[in-house]
Amino acid sequence: MASPRVAVVGAGLVGLSTALRITEALPSCRVTILSEQFSPNTTSDVAAGMLIPHTYPGTPIHVQKQWFKETFTYLFAISSSAEAPEAGIHLVSGWQVFKNPPKDEVPFWSDVVLGFRSMSEAELQKFPQHKYGQAFTTLKCDCPPYLLWLENRLKANGVHLHTRKVADLWELHGEYDIVVNCAGIGARQLVGDQQLFPVRGQVLKVHAPWVKNFVRDGDGSTYIYPGVHSITLGGTREKDSWHLSPDSGTTKDIFDRCCSLEPSLQRAQDIRVKVGLRPSRSHVRLQREVLSRGGAKLLVVHNYGHGAGGFSVHRGTAEEAARLVAECIAALQGSLSRAKL
Repeated sequence: MASPRVAVVGAGLVGLSTALRITEALPSCRVTILSEQFSPNTTSDVAAGMLIPHTYPGTPIHVQKQWFKETFTYLFAISSSAEAPEAGIHLVSGWQVFKNPPKDEVPFWSDVVLGFRSMSEAELQKFPQHKYGQAFTTLKCDCPPYLLWLENRLKANGVHLHTRKVADLWELHGEYDIVVNCAGIGARQLVGDQQLFPVRGQVLKVHAPWVKNFVRDGDGSTYIYPGVHSITLGGTREKDSWHLSPDSGTTKDIFDRCCSLEPSLQRAQDIRVKVGLRPSRSHVRLQREVLSRGGAKLLVVHNYGHGAGGFSVHRGTAEEAARLVAECIAALQGSLSRAKL
């Protein structure tokens, strides 16, 4: 096969980064992205874009660490390049604080981020409600700049981006040789995955340029993440809620919680509210599948279900998805060779 035709379904963070990795690793492929929505109207545009991993209970820790390490290494290189401002990627230092010391005081990702250590007594005085904390430097991707940067890279690599709602993967049979499913929460309906569920997130984007350090409550419920142009204040984790409209009571609650961690936020201006549905399951679905219908076959690679941890592992899972696409190409070439015999 001279130029395998690959369709990537979904244009959020995972879809764009997976398509980019396929074009880099398998330049002979003709890649097309199909999505009903593109930035700034994707779930990824709502995300804070902080690289602090969330644990997937159904995925081995060493696999999660590998995904995170690959992602951190990739983004760190961009943050150190001339493309950093356009890509919206920068280093940010700060604290993760706990009311009670966690069972695991040294998380699996501690040697991937920079300068991880326990907070000093002097630092903890800034957070009188908390007894323990961790200090480190990590990376942040600002959205939508990072998604637009990915789109521009894809276009430069010859990838076509089409606005199209895909209701059934089988409608792509004949048009494409391989389909990569990065549909996020849409995969629940697209492939009938009942293990996939939404976790509603409501966040505030505010103007408070004096806030330079991130602060995250250890349980992940309250966080302050400084970006280039705005600060993200969060948040909520509402399992099985499909409600996309902002809730004013929740907005006040988020603002009050964040101000308790950083009182100067009382002076924040230009408060905007965003809501997104995190595509969550016990583990990222990252696998090959051969669909069969009436004697016809469709090769599919799934890469979805990243929940709240997508930014922390997106490049690592894209790497794995590209490897699975390479396996599909090898299988197609093998079947063509057998057909000629």
